Amino acid sequence: MARLFQINLDPVKASDPEELRKSVASAAGIPGQDIRLLRIIRKSVDARKHNIRINLAVEIYTDRDEALPSIEPFKPRDVTNKREVLIIGAGPAGLFAALRLIELGIRPIIIERGKDISSRKRDIALISREHIINPDSNYCFGEGGAGAYSDGKLYTRSKKRGDNKRVLELLCWHGANENILYEAHPHLGTDKLPAIISAVRKSITDAGGTFLLEKRVMDFIMEGDAIKGVVTAGNEKYMSPYVILATGHSARDIYGICASRGIDLEQKSFAMGVRVEHPQEMIDRIQYHGRPRGEYLPAASYNLVRQVDGRGVYSFCMCPGGFIVPSATKQEEVVVNGMSPSRRNSPFANSGMVVEIRPEDTYEYRKSGALAGIELQKALELEAWKQGGATQVAPAQRLTDFVRGLPSQSLPTVSYFPGVTSSALHEWLPELIGRRLADGFRLFDTMMKGFLTSEAVIVGVESRTSSPVRIPRDVEHMNHIRISGLYPCGEGSGYAGGIVSSAVDGMRAAEALGQIINP
Repeated sequence: MARLFQINLDPVKASDPEELRKSVASAAGIPGQDIRLLRIIRKSVDARKHNIRINLAVEIYTDRDEALPSIEPFKPRDVTNKREVLIIGAGPAGLFAALRLIELGIRPIIIERGKDISSRKRDIALISREHIINPDSNYCFGEGGAGAYSDGKLYTRSKKRGDNKRVLELLCWHGANENILYEAHPHLGTDKLPAIISAVRKSITDAGGTFLLEKRVMDFIMEGDAIKGVVTAGNEKYMSPYVILATGHSARDIYGICASRGIDLEQKSFAMGVRVEHPQEMIDRIQYHGRPRGEYLPAASYNLVRQVDGRGVYSFCMCPGGFIVPSATKQEEVVVNGMSPSRRNSPFANSGMVVEIRPEDTYEYRKSGALAGIELQKALELEAWKQGGATQVAPAQRLTDFVRGLPSQSLPTVSYFPGVTSSALHEWLPELIGRRLADGFRLFDTMMKGFLTSEAVIVGVESRTSSPVRIPRDVEHMNHIRISGLYPCGEGSGYAGGIVSSAVDGMRAAEALGQIINP
């Protein structure tokens, strides 16, 4: 039977497998050779004091007759001639819905507007080099979804929406490093994700599932209040009475299709703001109490949140050792996001810094109904595009200048590939965002002394943190509240926020369908 131990080590010993084994054996009161298997269950950095420690939860097996644990494998079934379910979107929700359908003996047909994971690279490179945006193939659209080329963070606060562990196991089964199973803030890295996503696609197609890439959904086929299929560009029709809608939060045209078809939509809270970037060495110095990070500690991160005038102001998608990337999905907008490679070895640290936006804050766009939040997003993204000179050059300002209400006469070197230009963001950001951000930055400096510095820069705008729209569904059965056969899930439908929670939500939709198709 497994025995669990809590171990606290210095970073050097924690990085040495033999030292770890010795420490665990000592805690267990047994010789090291008696440990058949040692598994790290949880690992985190405790940097609250100058004496930085690594906290580990470790599980050991000593019984010679006991079966050792292993990752539960993906268990495909041949679904070539089975009932078909259309999945709209090949992001985490869509891909993991497909994997689960296959395990349940149901054939997934994935329809994705963008290109395969490899081909996306060329279109993404064009954004930085020539400021050309392919509206169907970019950082947001294409096989793998927004997470594929935006970072690969696997941390989620969601604990009640399904089996997070199963998502991590399936990622490991398809090539991810097993450290994602125990790291406190697991991360794949944008350089590792393409191979993993390609392996997931192979699992799906080998089992008889189908990928239809570069096919944008233009309409739904309806009979009364029941969905019967979809129409893609070129008037191609794909029929099924079951559709999983997993399009991601940037597929705004899908909301328009829903509205035109009388499919219920709801406005929901979201957040908008900017990206803030510091030298990574500075964040390391703040978080590690002035000591050098060295080779045994990870690039330091932070998590900041405060209430300002009744709204949350907080860090979002913090990327240690990362880059700021252009995430617009059409020409006349500038949108920024963050990413980190697996080694997190960039000299920059960036994070979204955003303000909570509630439905009542979008009153100016009330004529758009449930889409009012999207109209506010569009307005801010268009202004950022204008401020950047009508290109993908992004408006930027030194952090201290923004807080003081002063234009920046110069800007530090930044990681944002298309480049930045000085802009007085304090003047054109809506007051409900700009003023709260300025107050929030002052408060954050009391939490992390040195955070508010002229060496940091803010880059606008971070507007796609989550969907401003929810497609309402039955809580238990996952189907739309009124449209039979429609199963909205993931970020775009307003039910998730990130790779893991989206994947879990997609699997839940698949399981709900499994109860209907295979009762």
